[in-house]
Amino acid sequence: MLAAVMKGPGQLDVMEVPTPEPGPGELLLKVGSNTVCGTDLRILKGEKTTGVRPGVVLGHEIAGTIAAVGEGVTGYAVGDLAVITPVVTCGNCWFCLRELEHFCEKSIYYGYALDGGLAEYCLAPEFVVKRKNVTVAKPGTPLTALSLVEPLGCVLNGLTNYKVFLGDTAVILGAGPIGLLHLTVCRLAGATQIIMSDPSESRRATAKALGADIVVDPLNEDLLQVVKDATSGRGADVCVIAIGRLELFAQALDLVRLGGRVCAFAGFPKGGSTGVDPNVIHYNEITVTGTSNSKRRHTEEAIHLIESGLIPADVIVSHTFPLEKAVEAIEFVSSGEGIKIAVVPE
Repeated sequence: MLAAVMKGPGQLDVMEVPTPEPGPGELLLKVGSNTVCGTDLRILKGEKTTGVRPGVVLGHEIAGTIAAVGEGVTGYAVGDLAVITPVVTCGNCWFCLRELEHFCEKSIYYGYALDGGLAEYCLAPEFVVKRKNVTVAKPGTPLTALSLVEPLGCVLNGLTNYKVFLGDTAVILGAGPIGLLHLTVCRLAGATQIIMSDPSESRRATAKALGADIVVDPLNEDLLQVVKDATSGRGADVCVIAIGRLELFAQALDLVRLGGRVCAFAGFPKGGSTGVDPNVIHYNEITVTGTSNSKRRHTEEAIHLIESGLIPADVIVSHTFPLEKAVEAIEFVSSGEGIKIAVVPE
């Protein structure tokens, strides 16, 4: 089969490798779509190396069709549409036993240590199947939509942390695929006013088309004043940082009201720091949260939302590339063109 194999920093080769064969307790997935994450670009550039095994097949936003079922596996059938939750946890560590499995001390990741979805086929070993990391979806659901389950699951985890209540005003910094998913779930959770900020004119237009009430060009408009004007001077109830720029953290604290919430959702440059006056958090009683990965239950929730048609996947997945051009697909992410990129083996 063809697969995008990570030889080392800057060395990703699309090449022929042996097609995996499922043994007892295992599943084989025929990959239908693997959307590209900014993390894939960081791995390709050599900016992220922790946990990445040389020779691994990249890709962790995986959706496909069950191609083979190993002996002893129940609950799955050849032809089922399925999604793989890429963070595989142990189930026994301190965090797993306290319903914080996404912080598992022994977790391993698809596209890092386990061969991922930038291939024609992807294997779910026995321990992955036993941990219920393969979830079946309804027949007929587009596979490019299902490959959004992983990023959507992370967004749902973020929503659990920062919370949105009926009537809230939410500000989302960044109108890329993650920002647009936050826009969608904030609206579903009850936000009645959503303000999106992004320097890209095309992404602002997409945000507006998907229901943002106000879009702001932060390079030419005063975002703080826009938020103040839209909230009678109070500030937003919640602000989500969906772009990993350090200066946005302090800005987010200024954008929310007294008692507001800020979520640092995006990953920031490793080793970076930002000057923040802690008294802003102290006196304004601001709740600050982060978000890292997701849990298996978020996979199920994300699948249900996509199956119901509540997630505008056809808009968010803006470009598709064949597997032969997986390197170009990952590099395209940094161009700023399009929104979410899917690699489709066929």
